[in-house]
Amino acid sequence: MTVAKKVVLFNHKGGVSKTTTTFNLGWKLAEQGKTVVMVDADPQCNLTGMVLGYKQASELEDFYRLQGASAATIRSGLMPAFEALPKSIDPVDLVPIEARPGLHLLAGDLRLSEYENTLGIAQELSSAIQALKNLPGSLNYLIDVTAETVDADVVLIDVSPGLGPVNQNLVSTADYAIIPSAPDFFSVIAVDSLSRVLPKWINWARDAASLPVLQEASYPFPAPNLRILGTIIQKFRPRAGQPAASFQAWIDELNEAVETKLVPPLEREGLLLPWEMYEQFDVSRNLSLAQIAEFNSLIAKSQESLTPIYALSTEQLGGKGAVRENWEDSRDSFNEQFEALATRITGLMQLDDSADSAG
Repeated sequence: MTVAKKVVLFNHKGGVSKTTTTFNLGWKLAEQGKTVVMVDADPQCNLTGMVLGYKQASELEDFYRLQGASAATIRSGLMPAFEALPKSIDPVDLVPIEARPGLHLLAGDLRLSEYENTLGIAQELSSAIQALKNLPGSLNYLIDVTAETVDADVVLIDVSPGLGPVNQNLVSTADYAIIPSAPDFFSVIAVDSLSRVLPKWINWARDAASLPVLQEASYPFPAPNLRILGTIIQKFRPRAGQPAASFQAWIDELNEAVETKLVPPLEREGLLLPWEMYEQFDVSRNLSLAQIAEFNSLIAKSQESLTPIYALSTEQLGGKGAVRENWEDSRDSFNEQFEALATRITGLMQLDDSADSAG
């Protein structure tokens, strides 16, 4: 059985295309032959809506009503632990993406936020209150056993833009993290914040994993092994194939903030891969994995077809003459970018895996 690598896409700043990146990256990894599970761990359920084509909360409620009995969402999968039901956590029924074989969704749930406070209490007091001991390890356990049902290679976890207990848990128990960002002032500020948050979280996880009460739980809390793969900068307007000057200035400032403020504490805490691994895939000390421009008008066509922009057919693109040619050029450019991004990410993970095996 393949042990899936869990990759969380995390930034506590909103509006940085975490969900769009998860969908596009997941599709591309499946296109490259990987079996992929996308986990919607954001109570806003944007990934679930994007994949299933839902535009209103009522459509999600209908989905829950039809599928709830078979534990088809992340929240229903966690219910045995969080509501002390007399049964164990079982795998969730994944939603297969029919248009892209090998790609699956662990559906989100608007009600996942109801567990946030309970998890927060458990993560602070589980060493003192035996009844809470199964909660900190339950999310990791649910994702692992669910991924095993399809023999997944990679799990991509889309989380909310926040610093709550669910995000703390999912980031701390992931194998890798990717930090989506946007070229703006608030993303630069977020980098400074992450330089403090990520070390704090990983040290909490190390302490939690050492507690006998959590080691002996039905769902043991795992020893953390998080590594930061890098950043993805999106949502900028290009000019002649390059970011417009105003966006380039923020990209430069963001990259400098990553290199000077984020990398040093990550390095001290062992949260980075060896630099020679990054160098093999042309990733410098600013950890930039990719720069991907704004999708502009093509995003509507992507949403309408439930297909990534780079996978849209000529018929799905529509248009005529020069308009169609421009759209096709943009589609093909995005395809090259996501192809390179997916190859870079899998290459880094494979190098890391090989080093672990050799060690």
